[in-house]
Amino acid sequence: MSADLHPPATAGRFQRISNHLLAICLGVMAVSVFVNVVLRYGFGSGVAASEELSRLLFVWMVFIGATAAYPAGEHMAFTSLVGLLKKRPLAMALATTLIRLLVLLASGLVAWGAWQQVLVGLDSYSVVLKYPTALLPLPALLCAVAIGAMALVELIQRTPLDLGHGAEVE
Repeated sequence: MSADLHPPATAGRFQRISNHLLAICLGVMAVSVFVNVVLRYGFGSGVAASEELSRLLFVWMVFIGATAAYPAGEHMAFTSLVGLLKKRPLAMALATTLIRLLVLLASGLVAWGAWQQVLVGLDSYSVVLKYPTALLPLPALLCAVAIGAMALVELIQRTPLDLGHGAEVE
């Protein structure tokens, strides 16, 4: 039975929460920018906080979306290369393990770099809204930890790669 046909309840809940968070971020961004544009062109003044708020929410949206895309198998992948190994179970298992280890390595590197930026940002604040600038790299840290944890679980459980779209070689 394919994981796509019957996703676990936690995956569905995670996807719904992610979608709601993304919608909230996008809605607040849209309203903020719209009000700012109307005020600037209609009345000659704008809301300075609009740009900072939009930037912060955009960064959070990107990393929430990246985190939600991983379990859904929506990240970019070169499935045609791995698809050639489909008829060779041992080679496919080795490739799957290597891919998961590379995802863990990349997640670790991103998490480490983001953590360094969070530490730097704890002592500085944004110009207008005065939020700690650590809030900008924080979603990268959370995303890397979440994707790393998901990849580790997949590695331990030996979850097969989802090649999607039939993995046809063109």
